[in-house]
Amino acid sequence: MTSIILYGLSIFLLVLSFIKDKSKTKKALISALKSFENIMPQFLFIVVTVGILLAFLSADTISKIIGANSGFLGIILSAILGLITMMPTFVAFSLGNTLLSSGAGYAQVGTLVSTLVLVGLMTYPLESKYIGKRAAFLRNFIGFIFSIIVGLLLGRIMMII
Repeated sequence: MTSIILYGLSIFLLVLSFIKDKSKTKKALISALKSFENIMPQFLFIVVTVGILLAFLSADTISKIIGANSGFLGIILSAILGLITMMPTFVAFSLGNTLLSSGAGYAQVGTLVSTLVLVGLMTYPLESKYIGKRAAFLRNFIGFIFSIIVGLLLGRIMMII
């Protein structure tokens, strides 16, 4: 339902823009298509690579590595797994639920989900191209450290570590 509302609003605003100034709207659409063309090859590479990685790392395999009894090592392994792969939030939360159902620990899943969403080794080349290498590195590094802190706090709160 939310998607329908957002798409409808976007189309309405595009039509409104077109009515107000046809030439600016056409220029904006052409510019957007050119940007899309430039980003698409890198984005496709990221999607394919993440898909291949996820094909090799099933939920059962991950839950064995980051089980509830794996402690701090499991948190670090979760952070590294999340660093390698990146996925949309709704997929990460679904994966986290599956892992919890398969016996993974809360701290480990919290760290994994946090790094999956916040940190992206696969997207670093694309990110550094647009925001700079230093900014991309700092964003990913801070996200990585934050994810480990989230896992430790979650483990303490859930009394599992």
